[in-house]
This record gives sequence, C-alpha cells and structure tokens, in this order.
Amino acid sequence: MNRLMLSDELWNKVLKILKNLSVYITDNTRMVIEGILWRIRTAAPWRDLPSDFCPWTTAYNRFNAWSRKGIWNLLFEAVKNDVDLEWAFIDGSYVKAHQHASGGIEPETSKTIGKSKGGNTTKIHMVVDSHGNPIKFDITAGNIHDVSVAADLLDGIEADNVIADKGYDSDALRDGIREMDATPHIPRRRNSKKPNSDFDRELYRSRHLVENAFAKLKHFRAIATRFDKLSRNYRSVVEIGCIFWWIKLCTRNEYRP
Repeated sequence: MNRLMLSDELWNKVLKILKNLSVYITDNTRMVIEGILWRIRTAAPWRDLPSDFCPWTTAYNRFNAWSRKGIWNLLFEAVKNDVDLEWAFIDGSYVKAHQHASGGIEPETSKTIGKSKGGNTTKIHMVVDSHGNPIKFDITAGNIHDVSVAADLLDGIEADNVIADKGYDSDALRDGIREMDATPHIPRRRNSKKPNSDFDRELYRSRHLVENAFAKLKHFRAIATRFDKLSRNYRSVVEIGCIFWWIKLCTRNEYRP
C-alpha cells in the first residue's frame, strides 16, 4: 500500500469543508484525493497512479473538474484560519516549466509560461502572513517582473506592515502600500540616493519566512516543476499544496509533505 497523507483527523477537516461548500461527495472521494496528493507529491504522470487509490482517469477527471469549477480555490479560502497580518511578506519564485507543459492550446498558457535565463519558466508570486503561512498567490510567466503584479497581489490584504526585497523598489508601490494604511519596508537599490525612512532593517531580517514558504511548498515536486499545460490546473496544484499546509497546521504538527 502506498504512503497516505490524510490521517482520519485531516480527512474529517477536509470532509467538513467540502460539505459546507455543498461539494458532491462519493464513497471513494477520500482515496481520490489521496491519489491526487500522490501525483502532486511525486510529479509522476497521471497514468502511473497506483491502482490502490483509484483508476487514474477518476483522479485526473476529479482534479480537472474541481479546477475548472474553482473548488480548489474555495477550499484554500475556507481552510485558512487565524491569519496574522501584523506583517505581510511578498516575494516571487521561479518554477521550471517541463517540456510537457508547453504546447497547450489554452490562450492563458502563453501568459504563464515565458522565456527567461532558465528557459521556459513560470513564476509564483506569493504573500505570507506574520508566521510565514501562505495567504494569497498569483501565477505569471517567468519573465514578468515582481513589482508589476505586487499591487494586485496586495489588494484586499489588510496588513500593518509589508516587507519585500529590493526587487520591489518602486515609489509607486510604496505609495500604494501607504494608501492601504500599511508601512512599506522595502530596501532601496544600491545606487539609489533617495531616503527610506520607513525601512526597518530588523523587521526585514524576517523576510526569510516567505522564502521558507516557497521551499516547503516545493517539497511537492509538481509545484517545484510545472508539468501542467493548463494554467488553471497548475494554479490548482499550488492551491492544493497550500490547502495541505493549512490543514496540517491545524493539527499543530510539523509540516512535512
């Protein structure tokens, strides 16, 4: 029997949320989700899904249907609990796009896979809370600059302080953060002569929390490398990683996919 990821306690949490969202539940839903988690953890082709879970077509069709209907996103929003927004950390991380992720006919695919120094890449832009827990993210092509999506990513996040690296050095972004009634803590570039009175160097040292979040999520190999052609499906893969993060957090156990 393959290693399972959902204990009875974790499954009961997921089941309760699914019922609250009025999602149709079948007798094999638990094992189907286990199969989906196995594929995301191992990054194996769907056809290689062990039959112990369910037929691979069942797992893929369920994953794809829930992605199309936005159920994974609803689960992610529902599972977040006790978000601490005294600090909000924002950053981006490159993800190599496997050759199997290219060639999709979906128009949005070209917007989320781009050419960069590393070849075909996708970028995950993420905001984490004061404890380093993921609260919001976006997916773009790898050649999209971090600062160009920062305003939209921070929209609706009521943080007291926003911390980012010098890649987000933009006066327009700083002004936008202040309009959110938050304080921006973004270092100036080395050649900048402008003052930066808001910057708190001690607080900035905690920025590793967002980098740690990427490192933990990339334990899921299908997040660390993009294999999905459809942009919405890769977004769902990242959402599932975040969902598992939060339900594990609720058990107060160490996060270890």
